[in-house]
Amino acid sequence: MNMAVGNVTAPPAPRRLEEMALPIVMMRDILLKTMFRSNLDVVTEIARGICLPIPVTQELVDLARGQKLLQATGTLNANSGNEMGYELTDAGKARALDALAQSEYYGAMPVPLHVYQEQVKRQSIRNIQITRSQLTAAMGELILPDTLMDQLGPAVSAGRSILMYGPPGNGKSSISNGIRKAMGDKIYVPRAIEYAGQVITVYDPIVHSAAEEQEDDPTRLRRSSNRYDTRYVRCERPTVVTGGELSLKMLDLVYNPTARTYQAPLQLKSSGGIFIVDDLGRQEEPPQALVNRWIVPLEESRDILALQSGEKFEVPFDTLVVFSTNFHPNEIFDQAALRRIFFKIKIDGPGQKDFLKIFALVAKKKGLPLDEASLIHLLQVKYPTIDNVYANYQPVFLIDQILSICAFEGVAPRMTPDYVDRAWANMFVKDEKIVK
Repeated sequence: MNMAVGNVTAPPAPRRLEEMALPIVMMRDILLKTMFRSNLDVVTEIARGICLPIPVTQELVDLARGQKLLQATGTLNANSGNEMGYELTDAGKARALDALAQSEYYGAMPVPLHVYQEQVKRQSIRNIQITRSQLTAAMGELILPDTLMDQLGPAVSAGRSILMYGPPGNGKSSISNGIRKAMGDKIYVPRAIEYAGQVITVYDPIVHSAAEEQEDDPTRLRRSSNRYDTRYVRCERPTVVTGGELSLKMLDLVYNPTARTYQAPLQLKSSGGIFIVDDLGRQEEPPQALVNRWIVPLEESRDILALQSGEKFEVPFDTLVVFSTNFHPNEIFDQAALRRIFFKIKIDGPGQKDFLKIFALVAKKKGLPLDEASLIHLLQVKYPTIDNVYANYQPVFLIDQILSICAFEGVAPRMTPDYVDRAWANMFVKDEKIVK
């Protein structure tokens, strides 16, 4: 059932150690490594370091004390509300160093993969329903025909794959960004997930935009951080944008042999959000090969990744994939691949009427007064030389050029047929042979 934007259920915080569903030895070792590397010695700081509630952290500290890996310092830490201090014993330091040799990972306790899968369902991209007004508002100053919005709206709300194709310079990338803006709610991204004892880091500040959190006031009886599992970061729905640099390798788990941990591939980082493949057809790999890689995820909402050992495992695939290309789909895909892309939307250039509307809006925004004679010259003299083919990028390009000419000539912003000619000359390169 679809729910309104902004109604995502938060992951509940674990209340006891037994609820964690992680190997005890792994949790204990992460505790020791974090204390060792971050020099933490009181439970409130340790809890923040490993992103667990204080009672669960205390259980873990008590467990390590029972194994003679931690000991109480016997002094109360005045800087931390007179809390009891803890330190690693010699055996604890040896165990921390041994654990670091096996994996450098420390800090936030990972979320078991099967637990994360439940959160993916709670915040699925397919749960949201976007209205026409939300989508129109998110497109900002883009002037799009109603027929395009008729196609785009259902495609976005379905949370399925979209292929946008058409001539360059007509806003395919801007439309992709508008789709992202329309999804104004927040989701929860795990800092790291665990599978088969391996840690896979997911949260990436480059991809994920963390929402502002309310700081806890230690004097308050109820603390806001207990409202959800802080092993997750509350974020805007993520957007991954790739272009010509996209390769099949980028869709695999990345293993760091020094840290002995994995980093999630781009499509896992974009869970609950959008993955935009811009300029499809410009990559080293053929478009058909790239789409073939997406076939199982697109059809079955699951992806298959492989560990260094060769072991394969399933992860949720909950991403709206937007392919954007300047090629006709039949040139770069076979029919089987096209069937798997749910929505195919052609993005054409504007007609003369919409072109003038865009030109007038951009001119007003940039402070260029319109001139009737110059506009007639543009439409009746210049555009016929390119068969009256209009593109959405052209008004901004021409107006910026005219404003630059005015600044250079030392005159107030104005349009003249001569300035239009000079701006036009920069928009297209004349076909000529260069003598070398």
